Amino acid sequence: MSFSDKILTWYLENKRDLPWRDTLDPYKIWLSEIILQQTRVAQGIPYYHRFIEAFPKVEHLAIANEEKVLKLWQGLGYYSRARNLHAAAKMVVGEFNGTFPKTYAGLLKLKGVGDYTASAISSICYNERQAVVDGNVYRVLSRYFGVNIPINSTEGIKSFKKLALEVLHPTNIRDYNQGIMEFGAVQCTPQSPNCSSCPLADGCVALEMGTVKDLPVKLGKTKIKKRFFNYLVPLEHRKSDETLTQLRQRKGKGIWQNLWEFPLLETEREIGLEDIEIRHSEVLKFKRPPEISLFNSDSIVHKLSHQHLHTRFWILEGPFYRTNTIPVSNLENYPVPVLIAEFMKTFKF
Repeated sequence: MSFSDKILTWYLENKRDLPWRDTLDPYKIWLSEIILQQTRVAQGIPYYHRFIEAFPKVEHLAIANEEKVLKLWQGLGYYSRARNLHAAAKMVVGEFNGTFPKTYAGLLKLKGVGDYTASAISSICYNERQAVVDGNVYRVLSRYFGVNIPINSTEGIKSFKKLALEVLHPTNIRDYNQGIMEFGAVQCTPQSPNCSSCPLADGCVALEMGTVKDLPVKLGKTKIKKRFFNYLVPLEHRKSDETLTQLRQRKGKGIWQNLWEFPLLETEREIGLEDIEIRHSEVLKFKRPPEISLFNSDSIVHKLSHQHLHTRFWILEGPFYRTNTIPVSNLENYPVPVLIAEFMKTFKF
């Protein structure tokens, strides 16, 4: 039995019951693939259901308000995925008359769709002969064939794509591609793979050579940058029926584009109360000196892919000049980073 036949046989016997596996609708397949980029399946399933409920068809997503899309996405991270999702839906409706392209080449024209996503959609929906190569596939191929070329190098990307095409199932591309990804997620896992009951054990080079834990190979990680965030949470009329605060929308090409946050004072190091008393006016104007207190004495370290945000929340009570002022009862309506959402859950407004 060939490599692809073994994968296919295993998949048909062991595949998980996932909500997007009962359809060949390219909208639903595309939505699931975008959500699952850099997201675990268990975490992604509720988001998938939420999006399908809010936007049953691509036309509904295309005409949606961006803030609603970002709010539904809240907690998944990498918010450029949500913005690209929205932009691609508009492209499908505006440029393709509401019909997804049926080929790999056509799908690549959509915002946020690269080689992997185009391969997945075209092969799953239309059985086009395209090989998917994601983290799971890299792991399975590198171990089974004993390939130690770094998967995040230019040579590695080309070599693994070529290998994936060579071992593709001759006819059932749709199930094979889903199968090899599933195999990597369930059987050939990053830690403690189940080699003793693996249907590929007989031909696995890594198992024979004792290098399972060493593969796949990756080039050194990018250096992590430290940033120091001081969120200034203004509160006015705190003892009244409607406490007011302020949010601002992040612009530019940095993290969390178009999400909302409290006024931010970013510093080069961790600072204390005296610094906040002196510098709060750089980002927030009060009519008289506010009462200032620190919410969290230990910084919250929020880890992103290439940066760690050492964050403190400062509570500033007093009358402030009003721009983007909102009642605290409306905070939940705004799309915010998880860091802000967690604060909102725990702080007693």
